[in-house]
Amino acid sequence: MSEGGAGACPQVFVVDSQASYIKMPPERKPRWGSQLQKFLLLLVGLAMLGIIVEGFLIYKLYQRTEASSSNHEHDLKNRTNPKPESLVGGRKMSRDERRPFAHLLGSNKPGTNDIVQWAKEGDAVTQDMTYKEGRLTVEKEGYYYIYSKVIMNAAEECSLSQHKVLKETKAYDKPIELMQSKSIHCSTSKPHLKPPEASEDLWNSYLAGIFQLQVGDEIYVTLKNITKIHGGSTLNFMGAFMVYP
Repeated sequence: MSEGGAGACPQVFVVDSQASYIKMPPERKPRWGSQLQKFLLLLVGLAMLGIIVEGFLIYKLYQRTEASSSNHEHDLKNRTNPKPESLVGGRKMSRDERRPFAHLLGSNKPGTNDIVQWAKEGDAVTQDMTYKEGRLTVEKEGYYYIYSKVIMNAAEECSLSQHKVLKETKAYDKPIELMQSKSIHCSTSKPHLKPPEASEDLWNSYLAGIFQLQVGDEIYVTLKNITKIHGGSTLNFMGAFMVYP
């Protein structure tokens, strides 16, 4: 080839298709982001659960308040408009459920055969028990608390005071003594220094106990030298009330 006018030869590049490429690792998302998301979801769930529980408790409290308010209004209504009948749990008490009782006061009438007489006037009351001529008759079997108090004028120098509570029953021919109080009381006053009506030396006796009584039994009080009993409806009294069943 002549040096004069010929052009330069083109350059040729050869590409090797088998050359290996360097692969870049894929971009990883930070792990702390997913953990935070889970934590937030847990907090939201707990908050929703707390709201549900709180609503349930408020509902229960509201129900109790309504019930208490209703009962209070019912009690106020019963107090302002009381019913004469005895009630148990909002129902009338039957005769079998009522417990007999009696409270008798002193009488101005003198007793006979040392049996103390009582009065049914004033604050005296009887329920399911009968009183007649100093005797209290039992109408329902059970255990009764029996009590009696008497006051005597023992103005003499020395006198015997004997206070008894007795029972008469169909099973025995003679009275049964339930309780007794006996004492000899000597007066310390000097009657010649005072008017006769002012010379008083009072002595009192109280008896009480629990006894089993049958239907038809009669209980009564005796007092030796009954004429010396000190009058007064509130000073002398007798009573009984069932304690079982």
